[in-house]
Amino acid sequence: MTVLTDSVKGWLNAGLGLLYPEVCQLCQAARATPAEGYVCGDCRSKARFIQAPLCERCGRPYEGDITTRFECANCQEMEWHFQSARSAVVARDPVLEVIHRYKYQRALWFEPFLAELLIRAASPALAAQRPSMIVPVPLHPAKRREREFNQAERLAARLSAATQIPVNKRLLQRVVPTRTQTQLSRPERLDNVRNAFAMRQGQRLNGERIVLVDDVFTTGATTSACARVLAAAGAGEVCVWTVARGI
Repeated sequence: MTVLTDSVKGWLNAGLGLLYPEVCQLCQAARATPAEGYVCGDCRSKARFIQAPLCERCGRPYEGDITTRFECANCQEMEWHFQSARSAVVARDPVLEVIHRYKYQRALWFEPFLAELLIRAASPALAAQRPSMIVPVPLHPAKRREREFNQAERLAARLSAATQIPVNKRLLQRVVPTRTQTQLSRPERLDNVRNAFAMRQGQRLNGERIVLVDDVFTTGATTSACARVLAAAGAGEVCVWTVARGI
């Protein structure tokens, strides 16, 4: 992805400013610019960044004064195919509202805000881990045609531009048009995506360290199904990063 220069970004922001009033699209009260994703400072401050203590495997945050590394009871019972999962913020409003409007109402003006959350949390960790590539969770072609974009791909591209880690959209494909996960129980989610992903023809890996990117981590079913395919194809390690984490 070619990174836009500051001058081009300035022209784009000016153009958006002419089309849309610079008002927060959440509270409709305070000023917010296109570069801010039309989310004002007060609404931004309500996003709860995830910090320790948290489960070392799935990244679920916990309250209290836990000072040692630990793995939660749920992870001890699950067979995850990723090494670790982390999220920038807790999946609650206003972030959850933004994600829903971004995905299902095509409110793409929120993208800079969501990308900023992901980049702020993930960049320091990825700088230390030095992964080989970023892989977005794919959509089924039918779903992509319906939605007209893949939010995971767009967020992955922005994370790549900030970290200089290349994106690879050619590895994974979604081969089953699964039901939406939002109304399913944990066992139903696991079953729904169990065989939903596959490597694209001719694609193999050789010990690469992969960052799998999606918008929300809820039960981990989708990202674990992707990680299973990547590991079977030769990935050395798969870690997950998402904007938001359901708890």
